[in-house]
Amino acid sequence: MHRVGFILRPDKSEAGVLLEELVPWLREQGHVPVVTAEDQISPDGCEVVPENELGAATDIAVVLGGDGTMLRASRLVADQGRPVLGINLGQLGFLVGFAPEHAKQALSDALAGKLTHTRRMRLAVTFRRHGAEPTIRYALNDAVLHQGAMARLVEIDAFVDGEFVASYRADGLIVATPTGSTAYNMAAGGPIVLPGQEAMALTPICAHALTHRPLVISASSTIRLQLGVDVRGALLTVDAQWGHSFIHGDTAEIAVGVGLDEYLLHLRLP
Repeated sequence: MHRVGFILRPDKSEAGVLLEELVPWLREQGHVPVVTAEDQISPDGCEVVPENELGAATDIAVVLGGDGTMLRASRLVADQGRPVLGINLGQLGFLVGFAPEHAKQALSDALAGKLTHTRRMRLAVTFRRHGAEPTIRYALNDAVLHQGAMARLVEIDAFVDGEFVASYRADGLIVATPTGSTAYNMAAGGPIVLPGQEAMALTPICAHALTHRPLVISASSTIRLQLGVDVRGALLTVDAQWGHSFIHGDTAEIAVGVGLDEYLLHLRLP
């Protein structure tokens, strides 16, 4: 018996239909379907848990959605080392590997141990503001320091292992994992990094200087970002799942945390 947790895309329409199909099929095989209270869909026969308990309550997580839903799933279950299987109900589907019509076969193979595993690196992003406790969030894709709602440049000072790299005048700065290198990082002209590489990409968004090019940095390094001048309206976002205002004097330290690798991002056919 396996406890199978489901994470649904925000609009839940197509995901809800597929969930209604998968739940009785799983129960017929003796497995326990689990959904989150926050998703507000619970077909007959499902257990319902708060999303912050999903990792502890399941053996495997199944994403019914797109890449954004996969990032949410990672945030919910990665600390418990739960495997994640992605069923693509989104558009691009870089991270979610199976089409809806293959959902039963993919899930059956996953539960039978027939799919191979792939590990993906996460970043520990530590936000610090004077007089407040540090806040730590984890990124499967990227951390982005950018100019909020106003279309104007921000000046960001970047340091690697304490050494000054550059003062970027740009719309923002992306620090991406190999997984995230095919997301916002790629759209901003950054390098594509193969998933097995132990590296981070540092990519400016619409840099004002031609000499400010993307950098590939060792995963053993620590990147520190701070504002070079007092600019209002800047934001720090992590995987587009968490965001915080960023003012002059704040810092963001970004590193690969020891023991924070995903046990399994997704399952794929051998």
